Amino acid sequence: MNQKLFLLLRYKWGNVEKVKQIQAHAITTGLCNHQHFACKLINTYSKMDKPLEAQSVFNQIQNPDVVSWTCLISLYIRIERPSKAFSLFSDLILTGLRPDEFSIVAGLSACARGRDLISGKVVHGMVFRYGCGSDTIVGNALIDMYSRNGRIELAQLVFRDMVEKDVSSWTSMLNGFVMCSDFESARCVFDEMPKRNSISWTAMISGYVCAKTPIRALELFRDMRAEDEDHPTTITIVSVVSACADIGALDLGRSIHGYINKVNLITDVTVDNALIDMYSKSGALAFAMVIFGDMPKRNVFSWTTMISGLALHGKGSRALELFSNMLESCVTPNEVTFVSVLSACSHAGLVIEGQMLFNRMIQCYGLKPKIEHYGCMVDLLGRVGLLDEAVEFIEKMPIKPDAVIWRSLLSACIGRGSLKVAELAGKKVLELEPGDDGVRILLWNIYCSTSRWDDALKTRKMMREQKIKKKPGCSWVEVNGVVHEFLAEDATFHAIADVHILLEAIAKQSKLDFDLTSLE
Repeated sequence: MNQKLFLLLRYKWGNVEKVKQIQAHAITTGLCNHQHFACKLINTYSKMDKPLEAQSVFNQIQNPDVVSWTCLISLYIRIERPSKAFSLFSDLILTGLRPDEFSIVAGLSACARGRDLISGKVVHGMVFRYGCGSDTIVGNALIDMYSRNGRIELAQLVFRDMVEKDVSSWTSMLNGFVMCSDFESARCVFDEMPKRNSISWTAMISGYVCAKTPIRALELFRDMRAEDEDHPTTITIVSVVSACADIGALDLGRSIHGYINKVNLITDVTVDNALIDMYSKSGALAFAMVIFGDMPKRNVFSWTTMISGLALHGKGSRALELFSNMLESCVTPNEVTFVSVLSACSHAGLVIEGQMLFNRMIQCYGLKPKIEHYGCMVDLLGRVGLLDEAVEFIEKMPIKPDAVIWRSLLSACIGRGSLKVAELAGKKVLELEPGDDGVRILLWNIYCSTSRWDDALKTRKMMREQKIKKKPGCSWVEVNGVVHEFLAEDATFHAIADVHILLEAIAKQSKLDFDLTSLE
């Protein structure tokens, strides 16, 4: 009978009622008091995110051992309740039981996820007290704990002193540098790794995406496919697709999409969301809509990403229609959703709709507007030329406007002849960000467009005196799946001579075509 119950737990864990029936039978027969079976039952409830039911199983155990305690602690770590997990770890210590390396790791994980450095140091002391210092998994947990608490130097000390390091040790150290935004040190660790797995590759690729260096992320993904025997994980794919979205690498994004289908990679909603975002930002809105329409399951991020894609392409009315469909599907919008919806109104010039949605966000959903929401409203008013209304809106904001909001207003003044508003916005930006060179360039353009030549000359003179130059433009070109980055006036590109030769040939051909047309 016991064997049958174990098999039922293995195959029926997705059905809560079935598991509860198994638990009831185990209580009746006294099987719940058996530590091994109780842990199986706790782990089953853990997979179903049922902490109360798992706690009830634990409470049935007479004199639970360290393994049972660790099972329950791990459950609360898994469901992101680190404070509760550490409270249970403290209770374990108070019982007088001797913690093993697995319970120590659970305690450190609770301190890592809870950003509790003080308690983490206490557990570190227990590592020496109970003789777990030579265990690799404990060392890995210490590296993670110190990294998440911002003490990368302590994580390095632990890593340096470890007797044995496995691939997880190296990856934990790599992740530590990524978490503190030291991507060059992370790359040094990556290059020194004696062995890599899909997790370490993914950590470095994700790091480059976080560092806003998508080309390096894509180059590393190419190396991964060439060198690594393991298939990329869904997290890898999401990171790489996001990198493609950042630079509009449509062909490469399509090839990755094809790769997903070719190797039958198990995907989830996050991968579909990333593909929707990539196709939208790369100009292939139709492909994004097909993926969205075919999704078997959508979450709030799926709807938000598709709405954002429609907004990006100026399809404000369609975005609002999709937002209505989202509400009809009983999906509750979040703050990001409203940023996308308000952005859609801004791109389409839907002032009334935008104002209604802004008020609805506050009154119906109880969401407190953030600076991004106010920015969307200022951009909306500015785009349709309601500059005075935009200034009034900014002045009534309950939070201090940032430079982005004033810069948005300044950009809206171009071509509208509103010097008073332009000068106000420019002054505010320079007060908040004195080093913003682009503001003076925008003001110079506005002075020129309104024939204020004296002010334009003064601005230009000041720019020369302060050695202000427009930041070089940056563009990307994708050729045969390889993305090349170009900066204005940058002569370091390896094929720059060939590029100039080709441009001169195009210019000559264009002039020839023009001359022939003139003769006709």
